[in-house]
This record gives sequence, C-alpha cells and structure tokens, in this order.
Amino acid sequence: MKRITSGKLGVVQGSKVMFSDFADGGPMWTGQGERQSRHSVVFKESFREAPAVMVGLAMWDIDHKSTSRGDLVAENVTRKGFDLVFRTWGDTRVARIRADWTAIGAMRDDDDWEIE
Repeated sequence: MKRITSGKLGVVQGSKVMFSDFADGGPMWTGQGERQSRHSVVFKESFREAPAVMVGLAMWDIDHKSTSRGDLVAENVTRKGFDLVFRTWGDTRVARIRADWTAIGAMRDDDDWEIE
C-alpha cells in the first residue's frame, strides 16, 4: 500500500497517441516479433515523491486477421515523470494506439522545508 502523508494531493491526467503506423508502414503495422513504442511523459509540476501511475488503452486499431497482443505499462516512474510503453509481439499488426494515464501522489506544500 502506498501511504500519502502530505496534506496536499496531486492528480494529473494525460492522453497520448503513441503511434499511427498504418499511415506510413511503420513497424507496429508491418513488422513481426517483439516491437515497442516508448514515450517520455514529463509532469508540468513535480510530485513530492514518485506517484502512483495508472495507464489504459483509450483507443486501439488492430488488424482482425492476426492475434491481438499488447502490453501497456508505465516504467521508470519518478517524481518528475515516467515512460509510457506499449509492446506487441508475434504476428500482431497494430495500426495505432492512444493511451490515457493518471498520476496520483503527494505534492509539495508551502509549509514543507528541507535541510541540506
């Protein structure tokens, strides 16, 4: 369980079209085997510590003639941002993906101070 002890809580949301490979013959649409699309998300304001990040597919356009395989994750989560990563494998043909994300965590408060 992640406990948030700060009196100030931040919630940030976003949406990202990760790729549109059918338009230009990109690897998610024309490739085979393991493939990934990785995007760096930077928060406009840093959290006090690494937040909890939830990701979800908001839209996917996938070929019905192949097996549907996909993995969407948040990696390398820090208080400043994270990597949004979609992976597929085998013969899966993915035309495009849009991912939504939400980060929730403690924010710095005006009453916070640090001694170095």
